[in-house]
Amino acid sequence: MESAAIYSTSTTITSFALPRLRSRPSISSTRLRPLNSLSTTTPTPAALSFLHRPTNLSLFNPIPKTHKKLIATISASAAAADIPAPSESITTSPPPPPLQGAKLVPLIISLAIGIAVRFFVPKPVEVTPQAWQLLSIFLSTIAGLVLSPLPVGAWAFLGLTTAVLTKTLTFAAAFSAFTNEVIWLIVISFFFARGFVKTGLGDRIATYFVKWLGKSTLGLSYGLTLSEALIAPAMPSTTARAGGVFLPIIKSLSLSAGSKPNDPSKKKLGSFLIQSQFQSAGNSSALFLTAAAQNLLCLKLAEELGVVIANPWVSWFKAASLPAFVSLLATPFILYKLYPPETKDTPEAPAMAAKKLELMGPVTKNEWVMIGTMLLAVSLWVFGDALGIASVVAAMLGLSILLLLGVLDWDDCLSEKSAWDTLAWFAVLVGMAGQLTSLGIVSWMSNGVAKLLQSLSLSWPAAFALLQAAYFSIHYLFASQTGHVGALYSAFLAMNIASGVPGVLAALALAYNTNLFGALTHYSSGQAAVYFGAGYVDLPDVFKYGFIMAIVNAVIWVVVGSFWWKFLGLY
Repeated sequence: MESAAIYSTSTTITSFALPRLRSRPSISSTRLRPLNSLSTTTPTPAALSFLHRPTNLSLFNPIPKTHKKLIATISASAAAADIPAPSESITTSPPPPPLQGAKLVPLIISLAIGIAVRFFVPKPVEVTPQAWQLLSIFLSTIAGLVLSPLPVGAWAFLGLTTAVLTKTLTFAAAFSAFTNEVIWLIVISFFFARGFVKTGLGDRIATYFVKWLGKSTLGLSYGLTLSEALIAPAMPSTTARAGGVFLPIIKSLSLSAGSKPNDPSKKKLGSFLIQSQFQSAGNSSALFLTAAAQNLLCLKLAEELGVVIANPWVSWFKAASLPAFVSLLATPFILYKLYPPETKDTPEAPAMAAKKLELMGPVTKNEWVMIGTMLLAVSLWVFGDALGIASVVAAMLGLSILLLLGVLDWDDCLSEKSAWDTLAWFAVLVGMAGQLTSLGIVSWMSNGVAKLLQSLSLSWPAAFALLQAAYFSIHYLFASQTGHVGALYSAFLAMNIASGVPGVLAALALAYNTNLFGALTHYSSGQAAVYFGAGYVDLPDVFKYGFIMAIVNAVIWVVVGSFWWKFLGLY
């Protein structure tokens, strides 16, 4: 069997097999006739349908001269039968192979940053050679997380390997963070999120809110926003909530209203619902300690700097509750005024939701197991300190129940690639950050910044505001909330403490900011990529309203938070 590659006018590649003369069926499904007989008979469209069916044959074998007449004859016959004829252009050279390995320019820049710090920047006398070398490796690792010469996990592993190879860290010290309780709690949280998606429980809860509040577009947005806030503490992945629950619902509602992605009709409904949900998600994540993976990481890093928050789940919720609730109520309304949908009323939405619930049927056994398990886990997270049960142990118990009762199987856990990838690079960053703290780098940097702020005669509230604003704004350079935390949280917390800011206040405020800047850009978080990729919001609008809502959230959290945190005794 020989093969030919034909390029159509639409640049789509179609390949077809040229038959041998030995016992092969011809185009007309009889035995192959001489080539000259083909010119007197016009094949039927059905006979020529194979021209449009791709095969797995090679695209690059040259076509013998004896077959060029066949191709020309088929083209003429196809024209007579009103079938699009293949182009005469034949390719004989393969396309260039895809690039493999690291991206060259990001690789050079990332390595150059570490090399420059290690060999060309004078080492301060207060810093040991080991600490300075680890700082250079850490900065190169962070640069790679931003520029992405390799996937995040792969680049973090290279940084870890460099630290061990250069004997900057021992093997045990380099891998010490892989036994960190908080990191494993984050990993298990991904499995919980998968359970919500797999059982359909998250979808069911959101659909109920659409049924209850969905008569108007504004009510619909409030229903979606409140439903996310409700399931957030038990579904600790903003990306999973966005892609697995809320985006499918929003797309379904939008399409039913005639609002299509990448089309002028998107302004009818879809653009507003996407923007509202996207901007509200940060406040849902900031409301609960277990609503996002980066929250747990923040408290772990704060603990390494000596800031220990008693009864963390309750303390987190109490401090976040009032400003987060105000922002959740304000965000859909403000966007409704600034970014209004063309469709104001959605009377069909509750009926659609009711129909969907009817099709979903009664709550399944697996959904009840998921509900019971999450109630148990959240209860243990709230009262675990009093019972002597650590948060990670509560999560392990919940996952064990889901595995024993078949809600999740081990293949579900193995296929959750984001969980294992997070384990790898989180552990690397946490381990390096912890070693930098132990070796005195963080205290050296924070003391330097504190002296600078003191030279400006700034009070601790002014320094607090300046450092929080800087931490927030720098996120324009990051494509990951957790990457931002691993790179900068410890340093900024140390600067706050050195400037006289109360430790618990500084730790919580930085952690809340970590959630709020997730809606700045289309690359600022996992959920940002999910919502932007839906095709309902233009890129300029993402940046414009991301900045506007960042200002709105800052005002709400500063004004409301200041009074609330004073009342709670945080300062």
